[in-house]
Amino acid sequence: MAKRRASGEGMVRKKKPGQWEGRIIVGHNEDGSPIFRYVYAKTQKELLEKLHQRQEEFRGAELTEESRMTLGEWLDKWIEEYMVGTIRENTLRGYLQYIRSYVKPNLGEKQIAFITTADIQKFYNKMKKEGRIHKHPDYGYALSDSSVRRIHMMMHEAFGMAVKVHLIAKNPTEGTTVPKQTSKEKQILNAEQLEILMEAIEQDEWWRDFFYTELTTGLRRGEICGLRWEDFDESTGRLKVQRSVSVAKGGEISIGETKTGKGTRAFFLPKSTADILRQRKQTSVSDWIFPNPFNPEAPMKPNSAYLHMKTLLKNNGLPDIRFHDLRHTFATHALTSGVDAKTLSGILGHTNASFTLDTYTHVTTDMQKRASEIVGGFIGDLMGEGT
Repeated sequence: MAKRRASGEGMVRKKKPGQWEGRIIVGHNEDGSPIFRYVYAKTQKELLEKLHQRQEEFRGAELTEESRMTLGEWLDKWIEEYMVGTIRENTLRGYLQYIRSYVKPNLGEKQIAFITTADIQKFYNKMKKEGRIHKHPDYGYALSDSSVRRIHMMMHEAFGMAVKVHLIAKNPTEGTTVPKQTSKEKQILNAEQLEILMEAIEQDEWWRDFFYTELTTGLRRGEICGLRWEDFDESTGRLKVQRSVSVAKGGEISIGETKTGKGTRAFFLPKSTADILRQRKQTSVSDWIFPNPFNPEAPMKPNSAYLHMKTLLKNNGLPDIRFHDLRHTFATHALTSGVDAKTLSGILGHTNASFTLDTYTHVTTDMQKRASEIVGGFIGDLMGEGT
C-alpha cells in the first residue's frame, strides 16, 4: 500500500522552456488520493520561492474534497448548517441580503480555495465605490461604510468556519482594510428638556406608562416592546429582559432573543416605575405589558413607538433625537446621579462595565475630574491637619 503523502509536500518539474510548474499536496480525497494546488513561474529559482511560500501556507491544512466548491455554494451551506437557528432573524435576513445582492454577483462563482486577500480587498473597494444596487439621491451608488463593515464581518465569520472545516487553509479576510467604524453622535436630553418630555408624557394617557418605563430603564426599543407580564415580579419590582421584538419586511412581527447574551438580564425597577406597572397590570387584558393597541394579543410594534416619540418631540419643541437616544439620556443621567458603571452596565445589558465607561466618556471624564478634586481636597485636609 502506497504511503499517504503529507499536506505541504511539493513537487517541481519543467514543463517547457520558460515555464516551470510546482504542485503542493493540500489534502486528500475520501479514497486517499491527494488534492493538489499548482504554482507556476518562468525560472526554477522563482518557482522554488513561490512553492516554499505556498508550502508554509498549506502545511498541515488537510483540505477536503469540498474545498472545490464555489464561494456561493459554501455561503449557502454555511447559512443553512451553521447560522439558521443560531442568530437573530434580523441578522439572518441581513446576511441573506448581503450574499444575494453583493457577494454572489461578484465572487460567488469563484472556488473558495482560490479566493485571496487581494480578491476580498478588491471586492470591498468596489462595494465602497459602486456597490449600491439603486442610486441614492445623496450618495450615488457608493455603499455606506457601515454596510461594507457588516459585509466584512459576515465574510470573516463565513471564511473562519471554512478554515475550521478544512475547506481553506487561511481566512482571506484577514489583512484586508475596511472603513473605520464611526458611531453616530449621541444626543442627550438635558435636565430641562427631560422635564418637558416627562410633563408631556404625563398628559398622554395611552403612552404615559410606556415612555415613563423607557426613560427610567433605558431599554432598547425592541426590548421594551417585548416585555410580558411574566417578566415582571410584582412583589419585588424586579424586571426580566429576555426577548426582543422586530418587524420584518411586509410588517410581520418577529419575536427573538435580545441583542447580545448579556442582553438577557434582570434588575430592580425604580419604585415609581414598579408602582406604575403594578397599577397597569390590574386592568391589563393582554399577556404583553405594552400590547398593540389594535391587537392586544400582539406586542407593540417598535416603529409605532418610534413614530409617537417623534410626534411628542415635535409637539413640545424638543430636539429631533433617535429612540436610542432615550437610552443614552437615561444612562447619562444615571451616571451623573451617582449610579456606578457596573450596576448601570447590568441594567443596560452591556457586556461589561468597561464598555459602559467607554460608551459614556462624555460623562465619565467629568466624573473623574470631580473625583480627583474630592481626593485632592481630602488629602489637602489631611496634610493641613498634620501641620
